[in-house]
Amino acid sequence: MAKTATSPPARRRTRALPVVESPWGPADRRQQQRQTKRNAVLSTAAEMFNERGFHATSLDDIAARLHVTKPTLYYYVKNKDEILLECVRKGLHLTLEGIEASRAAGGRAIDQLRACMLAYGHVVTQPFGMCVIRVGDQEVPVESRIELRRLKSLIDQAFRRLVAAGVEEGSLRPCDPKLTAFTIAGGLSWIGRWYQPGGERSGDEIVQQCVATLMDGVVHRAHTVPPSKPGRRQRPSAASA
Repeated sequence: MAKTATSPPARRRTRALPVVESPWGPADRRQQQRQTKRNAVLSTAAEMFNERGFHATSLDDIAARLHVTKPTLYYYVKNKDEILLECVRKGLHLTLEGIEASRAAGGRAIDQLRACMLAYGHVVTQPFGMCVIRVGDQEVPVESRIELRRLKSLIDQAFRRLVAAGVEEGSLRPCDPKLTAFTIAGGLSWIGRWYQPGGERSGDEIVQQCVATLMDGVVHRAHTVPPSKPGRRQRPSAASA
């Protein structure tokens, strides 16, 4: 029986599926959004720690201010101790970055010292910097204190080096760099305890005046009165003779 030729099977036409954008978006964008939200959690927590104190602020309080549920916070942080650790760490890193930028600008030691003092003062008027001063590392877990104290030591050493360099170049009076650095950091740190945003003076004005006081002191140095020019002596009058 003769075979009959068969035609090749027709190809099935496939319909192109519509392109649907994923509601999650690209991975890098999701990571950026997560970091932005995490930073919002940290900054809000820092503000509340500064207002109420660490122990008086709960995760429920932080969630309420952010208008989210408490379980939502656990997607960005583990617990309240981690929040505090990150807030203090951010404050210290901001301070170090400001000091390093001021030193990198160069110039005389006294100019670098003033710039570093201004940078330090500005940080302690911000939420993370205020958190370093008002809450401190004594509230964080013991295993994390070593790192935070190391960062504080770097700030202290930077001030000591600049003070010593200022003495050597003759722009600062001879002094003990250690005690002077303690005095500078102590005076500027205290701003973070009593400063309130929205007050009579702006944070910048307060920092400028405090730095000027620390640099120039409070004692008014009277100007030397120049000697009077020699003139003709007057003859005594008859009444005084």
